[in-house]
Parts: sequence; structure tokens; C-alpha cells
Amino acid sequence: MKHITYIALIAVVALVVLSRSAFVVDQSEQAIIVQLGQPVGGVITEPGLHWRMPFVQDVRRFDNRLLDWDGDVTQIPTLGREFIIVDTTARWRITDPLQFLRSVQSENSARTRLDDVLDSAVRDVVSSSELVELVRSADWHVDPTKLTDQDAGVLNAENLVKPKKGRGQLEKDILATGVQQMPNIGIEIVDVRIKRINYIESVGAKIEDRMISERQSIAARYRSEGEGRSEEIVGNMQRELLRIQSEAARQAQEIRGRADAEATKIYGDAYGQDPAFYALSKTLEGYSTLGENTTLMIDSKSEFFRYLQSAQGR
Repeated sequence: MKHITYIALIAVVALVVLSRSAFVVDQSEQAIIVQLGQPVGGVITEPGLHWRMPFVQDVRRFDNRLLDWDGDVTQIPTLGREFIIVDTTARWRITDPLQFLRSVQSENSARTRLDDVLDSAVRDVVSSSELVELVRSADWHVDPTKLTDQDAGVLNAENLVKPKKGRGQLEKDILATGVQQMPNIGIEIVDVRIKRINYIESVGAKIEDRMISERQSIAARYRSEGEGRSEEIVGNMQRELLRIQSEAARQAQEIRGRADAEATKIYGDAYGQDPAFYALSKTLEGYSTLGENTTLMIDSKSEFFRYLQSAQGR
């Protein structure tokens, strides 16, 4: 029974020693065996099962993939003294794990070093560049002939200037400056990118006020043009109305003249055929206009009274 117990105890110890001796390196990792705080052997880059001395040696693992760095959001003045907020990011990798272990030991410490170097590089490049270089790419181009009237009224020649370097080249300048200033800690800075550029709050308010003023100026110009066009249309309409009224009055006069002439001709023809009957007809028409209570003062020798006298004589 004791023999079995000893065997079981030895098996457990052997299993513990074996588990402490074996370790696995992932494909995304690189490892270094450390003994009493000092690296032993070279860098293990081959993924799979590896061995170490149990209880004496330890394994430090480092990522061999691209790692990210986010810089502080910083207020920086440009060459033209515009204060802007710049937010940058970078990618880096551990290229020399041994040097990395001796100098910074961890990714957090490495990011602290990157903060010092890249933030300084960003400030140096931004402060020596015009704002237009930071917001436009090198291939930026605007065809003035394709602008709308509204955009053309706002933009001037300065707004259409093509950048000399552009944002992409400035990012390369930041990368080159950072690589030059970065001490040898076993890492490689792959690239640097500007994530966001914006005006500070006080400058942004002034920019907004200027944009509002420009838009109000454009609106006033359009209103003025619209009022001028409206007056022109109303003037043309009134002139056309007067022309139509004048033409209508002329045509009415012509029609009335022709009608009067025709009536006169008819009257003349009727009078020529039988003057006595025509005189009687016209006189009777005059009589018919008199009402029942009408008092007519007529000379007894009047021609108008002649037919009444004739009627009484009968």
C-alpha cells in the first residue's frame, strides 16, 4: 500500500515538474526565457511546444503583431497661428524582444516612450506647417469652372490654392521625425496618422460667426437680385397690361366708329326712302320716352307737337 502511495506521489511530482517545464508559444507571440531576471538563450519565434527549467526559469511573452498607439488630443498652433486640436495615432511592432526586455520590459512602458517622442514630433511638424497643408491631400484640386454660383461667391483664390506637401507627406514627416528621435528600445514605428483636426472652441466660434456672416451676405445678394428681378417682371407686366388696354381701347373705338357709321348709313338710307315716315318714327320714339306723370312744356308751334295736333284734329 505504501509502495503504491510512493508511486502516486512520484507521478504527481513528475506531472507538476512536467507542467512547469513545458510551455506553448502562440503564432502571434515571441518569447524569451528569463532566469533570475536575466534572459537565457535567444528569442523563441517558432510557435509550438517548448521547454524550460521548472521553478527556476520564467517565460516573458511579447506580441509580434502590429500594435496601436493613440496620442494625446493636443492644442497646437499652426504656422499661420491658427490654434487647432490634433488627434493622432500610430502603429508599431516589437522587432527586438531582447532589447525591448532590457529597456522598457512592457508594452505600457513602450507606449509611454512613444508618447514623449511622437507627441513632440507631431507638435514640431504641425507648428511649422500651414493649416491648408494639414487638411488637404497633395492631389487636392478644384476646377473653378465646375463651382456653383453660390460656392464661387464664397471662395477666393486663396481657398483654391493646391497644397505643396499635403496631409499625407506631413504624416510621413512626423514618422521620420519620430523614428529619428526614438531611442533604441527594440521597436519599429510603422506609420503615423492624423485622425482628427479641429479648431479650438474659441476659434471655432469665430469661424462659425464668419461663416454665418458670409452666408447672410450671400442671402442678401440673392434677395437683392430677386427683388430686382421681381421689379423687372412687374414692370414688364405693367407695360404689357398698358399695351393690351391701349390696344383694346383702340379696337373698341374702331368698332364703335364702324358701328356709328353703319347706324348713320342705315338712318340715312331710311330717311332717303321716306322722309315723312322717318320723321314720324323718330318723333314717336321721343313720345314713348315720356312717362305717365310727365309734364311736357312745348310750344304750340313746335314740330314735336305737330303730330299730337294732327292726332287731335282727327
